[in-house]
Amino acid sequence: MRTSGPGLSSGTGLFATYAVASLVPVVALGVVLAHGNREDGVERGLESARAQAAVIEEMAIAPALSGDDLREGLTSSEERQLQEATDLAIFHGSVVRLRLRAFDGAVVFSDDGGVRGTLPSDDPDFRAAAAGGTRLDVLDEGTGPSSIRVLQPVIAGAVGRSVGVLELELPYDAIAAEVEAASTRTFQRLGAGLGSLYLVLALISLSTTRRLRRNAARSAHDALHDPLTGLGNRELFRRRVDVATRSAVPLAVVLVDLDRFKEVNDTLGHHAGDELLRTVAQRLSDTLRTDDTVTRLGGDEFGLLLSGITGVEEVLSLLVRVSQALTASVELDGVAVTVEASFGVALHPRDGHDTESLLRSADVAMYQGKRGTNSIVVYDPHLEKTPAGRLAVQSELRLALERDELVLHYQPLVDLATGEVTRLEALVRWEHPKRGLLPPAEFVPAVEQSNLVHPFTRWVLARALGDCAAWASLGVPWEVSVNVSIRNLDVDFPEVVLAQLDASGVERSRLHLEITETALGVDPGGAGTVLERLAAYGVRSALDDFGVGYASLSHLRTLAVDEVKIDRGFVAGVETNEADREVVRSLVALAHGLRLTVTAEGVETQQAADWLSGVGCDAAQGYWYSRPTTWEQLVDHPTLGTHRRPTLEPTS
Repeated sequence: MRTSGPGLSSGTGLFATYAVASLVPVVALGVVLAHGNREDGVERGLESARAQAAVIEEMAIAPALSGDDLREGLTSSEERQLQEATDLAIFHGSVVRLRLRAFDGAVVFSDDGGVRGTLPSDDPDFRAAAAGGTRLDVLDEGTGPSSIRVLQPVIAGAVGRSVGVLELELPYDAIAAEVEAASTRTFQRLGAGLGSLYLVLALISLSTTRRLRRNAARSAHDALHDPLTGLGNRELFRRRVDVATRSAVPLAVVLVDLDRFKEVNDTLGHHAGDELLRTVAQRLSDTLRTDDTVTRLGGDEFGLLLSGITGVEEVLSLLVRVSQALTASVELDGVAVTVEASFGVALHPRDGHDTESLLRSADVAMYQGKRGTNSIVVYDPHLEKTPAGRLAVQSELRLALERDELVLHYQPLVDLATGEVTRLEALVRWEHPKRGLLPPAEFVPAVEQSNLVHPFTRWVLARALGDCAAWASLGVPWEVSVNVSIRNLDVDFPEVVLAQLDASGVERSRLHLEITETALGVDPGGAGTVLERLAAYGVRSALDDFGVGYASLSHLRTLAVDEVKIDRGFVAGVETNEADREVVRSLVALAHGLRLTVTAEGVETQQAADWLSGVGCDAAQGYWYSRPTTWEQLVDHPTLGTHRRPTLEPTS
């Protein structure tokens, strides 16, 4: 299954739009320049006519005149010389018509003896010429410009003054040809220049649109693909499942999780882990069918969308082949590594009608496979009805972490000697979108039995330390406690804690980690080593639910803990049950003998608090002081908000 996009068509459309848009101003510029050039040509023609008229007046007309005002008329000698000069000019075609006129407008000489077409004496151009100016005009007889009329004063050579007005019509054809030739040359140069400009703009446009198209395609690809393997990512997987579930075609959604991938990273390094992921991606792609989708969802988890799957037998047959291809060993840094994976399968529409339900079902099946003997498990609704049916909760919790649906409430620990609040214990709650606010008992056991325990604890640590920094900024000196699972206490955990502390800016001594006493029976040696490293870093630790387990008693004197918390099961009976009192007295004495502080859990009455204080218990927490709530509500308590070392008033 491949993705396609509008890259080519949209890029071509963008280039065509840009090409047309850039052509319009180029053509407009050419028209403006051409018009201006033609006007310049006409102006040059008029200037040429002005010069030609000046030469005729100076060389042919002025020498023939005696200097008398033309209103007196011409002598026969003057008329003969003018006729000879005029005949020669007209014969050579340099003059179309020539007339000499007196200042009052009377024609005293005409080359053809007539006065047809003579400009009236009251015309502004004639009056300007009579006053000593020169006027030029292009005459148009309906078929285009035919001649240029020039009106200018006649300066008699004998006297050097104006004696009348010379009215000339000069042929326009030669001037027009010159203008046309000059315009043609200019148009050719202009066309070549504008064409080159348009070509450059077109090439720039083409290059730009290609780069934009490549960048857009690259961005769209990167948004939907994993950079390490080149496979589609979680977003692409969800989109394709969304599209597929809207059709009537049967399909299977498969989640693939590699087994013991962390060992490869820890032993051979992350570069080897990356190479392993690329190998797995290639094997999945090579083994599945052309129309199937292979994606990397994150970490060591892959998603498969198998189209056209009609039943369990078909999907099992295909995945067995995939599993066999995966298990072939791969050499990483000279070490042969065997790849193993767990497959969780959900069929559409049998196991879900939408993306969320199919992913949830596949997730439940995958984690059942990790705990069973079969690596390929098809979803069965009965899986969620078994004790290991916490798998459904685990699946939902994965989404809850992504959507930030978890919240922290806090319960204060009170110093029994002073009544002051010294610390808040972080207690996680789940704002479930359908079931409302869920207590820890509804989901924490499921967390501790899955790989979610690490991201879950990291989330709680980060949020609790961030809250601790927030109330410290308000001048409230409370410390904070965070519960951790025995499964968290691996070799990397101390560095995880330090990184969280550094990120929050909270002092190390203000963090307390609480470990359930009964859990120490699983791996007391390994847990003890981690607790020693945490203590060396300045992080405090406490044994929670102390007294209900026995495996840890033999190790208590060697564990690097600072505090024990007596289980509420003993504290609840100290008012009425002598046996519970003796147990609590013994536990307090035992802890103090080992130089540990003692906190009593589940204190619900003033009488219980008084009795515990009397036997030397150091601190207490319970409903008598406060139910778990947000830290902001605790800070806003009327008593808490008024003291640097606040004291919490008991709640009824």
